[in-house]
Amino acid sequence: MKQVYIVRHCKAAGQEPDAPLTETGIRQAEELADFFSCREVDVILSSPFERAFRTIAPLAGRLGVDIATDDRLTERVLSGANHADWREMLRLTYEDPDLLYEGGESSNEATSRAVNVLTEALNSGKNNIVIVSHGNLISLLLKHFDNRIGFEEWEAMSNPDVFQLTFPAGKPSIQRIWEE
Repeated sequence: MKQVYIVRHCKAAGQEPDAPLTETGIRQAEELADFFSCREVDVILSSPFERAFRTIAPLAGRLGVDIATDDRLTERVLSGANHADWREMLRLTYEDPDLLYEGGESSNEATSRAVNVLTEALNSGKNNIVIVSHGNLISLLLKHFDNRIGFEEWEAMSNPDVFQLTFPAGKPSIQRIWEE
């Protein structure tokens, strides 16, 4: 049976691609490595953003597993400009997955790239897959499999967070397995 662990990165010092983990985030990355110590991991795929890569680096080091970065796992860009009401703008994209702000990416576009990464991983012959990404993209990926997931579930996510997708046949079961 295929197991996919979707990991949201640990606490970071910002949203920029090169934003590092905070001191708390560094500790959380070690806790995450401990958390996975009793689970099999065959492959690790990560957003190339520093905060995602550093989140999973302790686990990869312990296991001797390389981290494959994939640009399709970067965070979704909501808009090309900063907006004070970005949270409301984001909420609306869960209701209308084709809503597209200037310089941004629709929910459907972002979902498509995340689903492509997951599909390729599932077809790779590996059974225990870890994918590390960012909150909005993860929530859209989960929503692809369970339409009840939306803005409120995104808001409730923690840094880090871990979801287990089990693929017995067809549609996966989704379970949040991280305990803060």
